[in-house]
Amino acid sequence: MTIGKAIVIETDRLHLREMSGADADFMLAILNDPDFIRYIGDRGVRTQDQAQNYLADRVLKSYAEHGFGMYAVERKTDRTTVGICGLVRRENLDAPDIGFAFLPEFRNAGYGLESAAAVLKFALETLRIDRVLAIATPDNRASNVLLERLGMRLEQVTRSTEDDVELNLYVYEAAAGR
Repeated sequence: MTIGKAIVIETDRLHLREMSGADADFMLAILNDPDFIRYIGDRGVRTQDQAQNYLADRVLKSYAEHGFGMYAVERKTDRTTVGICGLVRRENLDAPDIGFAFLPEFRNAGYGLESAAAVLKFALETLRIDRVLAIATPDNRASNVLLERLGMRLEQVTRSTEDDVELNLYVYEAAAGR
């Protein structure tokens, strides 16, 4: 176990752990991945100092304020950080939403589905959240398919309040079992 980095969720192949300032290089890489910028958005983070601030102001702050956030996804076999997955609390949504992103070299290995399924289970069973959302741009086929495989239902097409981008809004309701 990495000292100072609490493992929050464990799957067969992965650890999902809280991030810290030591993850700045990784966050810099993921936030500047062309697919992250295309499908999720440009966060304007271009330096390690900006990545440190992003972690402190968004990720670590979410742990403190909400008791959850985005987690680093590590392979158990070699402790390589392959992506991020977790829950985000957005002002414009009425429930937390699942988010995920993986570095290009680790996509198509099943890590996204494995980690997102574990986060959904964590939200429902541990955090006792009854309604979990997810958003994805309509052209992000891989994410839309993953969300549907999780058992999430497309509720509506909406627009982002930040940049007016069209988004598919998915929902999973514990009472309905989907």
